Amino acid sequence: MASLDPALVEFLNSGVVLGCASRDARLVPSSVWPVGIRVEAGEEEVTVFLPVATAGEVVANLRDNRRIALVATAPVDHRSVQLKGQVLEIRPAMDDERGQTDLYRAALGRIIEPLGVPHAVRFRVEHLFVQTPGPAAGRTFQAPFRPPEPVRS
Repeated sequence: MASLDPALVEFLNSGVVLGCASRDARLVPSSVWPVGIRVEAGEEEVTVFLPVATAGEVVANLRDNRRIALVATAPVDHRSVQLKGQVLEIRPAMDDERGQTDLYRAALGRIIEPLGVPHAVRFRVEHLFVQTPGPAAGRTFQAPFRPPEPVRS
């Protein structure tokens, strides 16, 4: 078991960009953008809040194998840390936890807002690659584009 030191707890609460990943029984990964995080008392457990609309596959994998990976990246300097662990509980967020998503968005907004939009970069596309997690990731993209299947819960 790993304990999160105070500097890491501060980093996780500072407006980092979060990514959560799981994998199915065939080891095919799935990911979702979390909408909040809370480091629990004792600093050995973390609760991450996943959006219902997009987390169906990830949650199904977590229910199946209980393994989770969470990455936190500072948008300013790209410092990143990955947390991996065993899922202890999956449940709807309670009313008193919903404020965590507001805190997360506010912190992220405070970090991103000052970055502004100072550069417009136009480029000619020379190569396209599939980046959706799974067996096709990294392969050359082949038209036509097919949007992802709708999330099924």
